[in-house]
Amino acid sequence: MEPESGTLISRNPSQFFLNLSRNLLLAYQSFGVVYGGLSTSPLYVYRSVFSGNLPDYQTPDVIFGAFSLIFWALTLIPLLKYVFVVLSADDNGEGGTIALYSLLCRHAKFSLLPNQQAADEELSSYKYGPSQPPSHSPSPLKRFLEKHKKLRTALLIVVLLGASMVIVDGVITPAISVMSAVSGLQVQGVGLELTHGAVLFLACVILISLFALQHTGTQRVAIVFAPIVILWLISICGLGLYNIIHWNPKIVYALSPHYIIKFFRETGRAGWLSLGGVLLSIAGTEAMFADLGHFTAFSIRLAFAAAVYPCLVIQYMGQAAYLSKNITSIPDSFYKSIPEPVFWPVFVIANLASVVGSQAIISATFAILKQCHALGCFPRVKIVHTPKHMFGQIYIPEINWILMVLTLFIAVGFQDTTLVGHAYGLACMTVMFITTFLTALVITFVWQKNIAYAAIFLVFWLVEGSYLSAAIMKVPQGGWVSLLLAFVFIVIMYVWHYGTRKKYNHDLHNKVSLKWLLGLGPSLGIVRVPGIGLIYSELATGVPPIFSHFVTNLPAFHNVLVFVCVKHVTVPFVLPEERFLIGRICPRPYRMYRCIIRYGYKDIQRDDGNFENQLIQSIAEFIQMEAVQPQLSSSENSSFDGRMAVISTRSNATLIIADQLDSMGSFIQSSKSLMLQRLRSEYDDENPQIRRRQVRFQLPQSGPVMDGAVRDELLQLIQAKEAGVAYIMGHSYVKARRSSSYLKKLVIDIGYSFLRRNCRSPAVALHIPHISLIEVGMIYYV
Repeated sequence: MEPESGTLISRNPSQFFLNLSRNLLLAYQSFGVVYGGLSTSPLYVYRSVFSGNLPDYQTPDVIFGAFSLIFWALTLIPLLKYVFVVLSADDNGEGGTIALYSLLCRHAKFSLLPNQQAADEELSSYKYGPSQPPSHSPSPLKRFLEKHKKLRTALLIVVLLGASMVIVDGVITPAISVMSAVSGLQVQGVGLELTHGAVLFLACVILISLFALQHTGTQRVAIVFAPIVILWLISICGLGLYNIIHWNPKIVYALSPHYIIKFFRETGRAGWLSLGGVLLSIAGTEAMFADLGHFTAFSIRLAFAAAVYPCLVIQYMGQAAYLSKNITSIPDSFYKSIPEPVFWPVFVIANLASVVGSQAIISATFAILKQCHALGCFPRVKIVHTPKHMFGQIYIPEINWILMVLTLFIAVGFQDTTLVGHAYGLACMTVMFITTFLTALVITFVWQKNIAYAAIFLVFWLVEGSYLSAAIMKVPQGGWVSLLLAFVFIVIMYVWHYGTRKKYNHDLHNKVSLKWLLGLGPSLGIVRVPGIGLIYSELATGVPPIFSHFVTNLPAFHNVLVFVCVKHVTVPFVLPEERFLIGRICPRPYRMYRCIIRYGYKDIQRDDGNFENQLIQSIAEFIQMEAVQPQLSSSENSSFDGRMAVISTRSNATLIIADQLDSMGSFIQSSKSLMLQRLRSEYDDENPQIRRRQVRFQLPQSGPVMDGAVRDELLQLIQAKEAGVAYIMGHSYVKARRSSSYLKKLVIDIGYSFLRRNCRSPAVALHIPHISLIEVGMIYYV
């Protein structure tokens, strides 16, 4: 499911109906991914509103007022705010907190990592939104935010808080959804009347099964789960209509906001505190924006406005009609409002729908963590890709088991959905509050609207602020769990980002001088041995200090040197033909190149086993381009650095493939030693899942006449490839300087060092074969 940025309206009728049918299909699929959590909220909302908040105000008028609050909350926030405004603030079809932050970083200098390049702005997905006229001067607010680093740091912390609350949502949603759905078994008179302990045990079994099955992937989630959610929506809509007609048709009068005034006039402070339960009716709304990348804005709007919104309104109205005549049924309002003949079918559908909602939020948690890692805000973790036919679905084993343990702790520790609801409401409302703030910045800096438009949009803050204030008052009654978990995740993210930034700045300020390299001559003052050396570094410009450290300790280096930088850009996706950025370091005889491999924050970095071949083809293409494009050529008076060219790997005619794998899967290379052939063969036999496609390159025998210097350079490149490729990385130790403050020593020496020791190594994350890996020890004093 690719993101769609086009409009539905087309002058071509056939194209119009094609787009319409596609959006209808996406709208159908969105039920299983987007609306699982939001649609199951009727299971516990009224219980959370009245339990502990309004014990002395359980009257028909108060119930009418509670429904009116729920109705207007659904209307103002999901319908008006998200459907009409927030869904338009997408980043190339992607939504969520990280997408908003990335969009802002591209239109203003808010990023704290100094690895931006002018070449990145030429990406086709970089300039998204209205282009700024050259004569238009930046706003004073924009200049003020860019000037003060503390404000940019505060913005990053706000974004990390939003991302952390999404992760907390992934912990709490399965607990409250499954516990609420299973609670129907202990309802007196309609269920099996099981004990609370038995129901809790069953909920834990379902939760463990849910997380244990995550490794199978969620590739069919949209197709298989969509019918379940649709059936659930039809069920709750039918129940709502039945309860309205059978118990109290006058509930339709509660659509008037007049009943909200009566509600607060009668309940006072207790009514304000009950808003923490009302906001659960809109919990899960953020998924409409966060999952935008899998669908289109039109399909999500269509599904919500045509099905989800009316079904939820009718269900809440029906529950209120039932409760207005059955006040004592508030603790089990949903299940007791079900007519006895259809109780068990609805119970089964409710449990299936709760599993769907939990599955969707767990997948969203994996996605947000992967995006945070791409922006340098989360340690490297193992990412398992589900089958390719489901776009963008991933699985992170370590995070999955951590989420499971935390979810079980919450379920067993609280044993009460009301207390869990307090934590759930605080997490959801915090994410919405932050989304409103970031969207206001997008309106100002990306859409370039007058700041008055952003101020008008911030009116939603008044509504959300009232809900958030009520949720904060519930911190002692369960809300502290959200704050504690969010604090832990923020500390992990910020410590990792801080350490990464300090290490990058150390490399940036200790780069090898190009004058020193030029003074060494083409031989670099050492023996140049056959082969290609790929030197990995996070630097996008200059020569990293690891190179000088290697040269001063070893007397030999490869004939061809390539400084490789795997870089994540603040765009969701980078097209394959724009991924490789090739340049030259030093004059041609030095045989030193730079390769920057760019990924977006939603790109999946797969190990296709063809990286070496793509790299050789890209360098060969650059050598050819340099010969015919004078602007890429280095002059004697230039710095010999910074000239980069985008190389497409789709059409490479410079080199041709001469040999393929033989029938036995082995490759015969006469220039390689028998020992190296045997080692590689043994390595491939032990690691069949990452077997690499080995080919031999040759220059074309026919075609336009090639310059002699270019031909010699290409021949040396081919010979170096035949001799073998070595991957050189720094095995770094980051330590705080002795003069650093105690806080900095705590962060770097303990926090960052602990995370580096316990996360995935860079070589594994970059799919580097261990048989060809050379690690150079480096100590960074930051």
